[in-house]
Amino acid sequence: MIFLSTHESIKTFNSIIGYLTVEKNGKIVGLCGSFRKNSYNAMLLKVAGSLLPDGINFEIVSYDDIPIYNADYDIPEVSDRPESVKKFRDTLATADAFIIASPEYNYSIPGGLKNAIDWASRGKDSPLMHKPVALIGATQGMWGTVRMQTAFLPVFTFLNMNPVLQPEVLIAQAQNKFDENGNLTDDKTLSIIKIKLENLISACRV
Repeated sequence: MIFLSTHESIKTFNSIIGYLTVEKNGKIVGLCGSFRKNSYNAMLLKVAGSLLPDGINFEIVSYDDIPIYNADYDIPEVSDRPESVKKFRDTLATADAFIIASPEYNYSIPGGLKNAIDWASRGKDSPLMHKPVALIGATQGMWGTVRMQTAFLPVFTFLNMNPVLQPEVLIAQAQNKFDENGNLTDDKTLSIIKIKLENLISACRV
């Protein structure tokens, strides 16, 4: 894997941002796979949002009030979905692209996040369909959420999303890479995230 210097990555980043900042007032929505207080992935998602250029709106969406998916409470069995689900889907519908930061549970996607994706995936009006998505993850272990990210691939395929696969952001031993204020202190990791965001913005041009 080739890493660019921070200066080089910022220069490249600034050279391609015109599509979202000039041609449209773009919006990226962030989802965190952990509800835990002081979650490293919540920190990571905030860091990613702070690295986006001016002119791009970034919103982190909570979904901890969404019920477990039950088709009996979904269209067409009922005339309308639960209010928390409607609000969640409406917010996702405003996004041009997504950033998902998540830990890995049992070699896979955390249940709460997968449940939210299941609710958002339903119907021809799914707010996830055909949109670019960047998946990133942090863990205190050595594998950097690689299995969670692999588990997401068939989900993205079903939704015909446009996942930004490279570079992979797999942050291992996260406890050594964030300070007490939630700042990411590892320069190499910051450079990789910036390139990932460059590619996400480029994907919005398609």
